[in-house]
Amino acid sequence: MARHIYSCPLRWSDMDAFGHVNNAVFLRYLEEARIDFLFSSEFGKGDHSFSDGSVVARHEIDYLRPLVHRPAPVVIESWVTHVSRSSLTVSYEIKDEEQVYARAATVVVPIDRETGRPRRITEEERELLAGFRDEEPVPDGVEGAVAV
Repeated sequence: MARHIYSCPLRWSDMDAFGHVNNAVFLRYLEEARIDFLFSSEFGKGDHSFSDGSVVARHEIDYLRPLVHRPAPVVIESWVTHVSRSSLTVSYEIKDEEQVYARAATVVVPIDRETGRPRRITEEERELLAGFRDEEPVPDGVEGAVAV
C-alpha cells in the first residue's frame, strides 16, 4: 500500500479567534492534498487524467486535536479506500511526527467536461488507483475496531 504524501504549510490567516486552525480551513488543506495527489501526480497525466474534470460529492472530517500555528508544515497522507463505477473515495490523515490532528474522506466523481455528467472510471484509472488502495484507519482509542 502506498500513500501520497503532501507537505502543507500553515498560514497565519488559517487561525481563528481561538488560536487554532479554523475547521473550514481543513477543507482547503484536503483540497490542496487531493489536487496534488490526483492532478499533479501520475493521475494527472495521459488519458487517465482526473484533472480533465471531477467534482466533490461528499466530505467527512473527524477533528481529533486542535492544530495551532507553527512554522513547520503538517503532513497530509492521502490514499484510496473505495472505487465504484463512477466515484472514488480518497481518505486522509493530517498529522505530524507526534500526532494525528484530523482524519477525513472525500468522495470524488469524475465528470465528462463536454456533458457535465459523471463518467465511468476507466480500467487504466482503476489500475493506477489500486497502487494507493488501503483500508480506513482504526479510530483513535478503539483497539481492534473495524472502521466503516
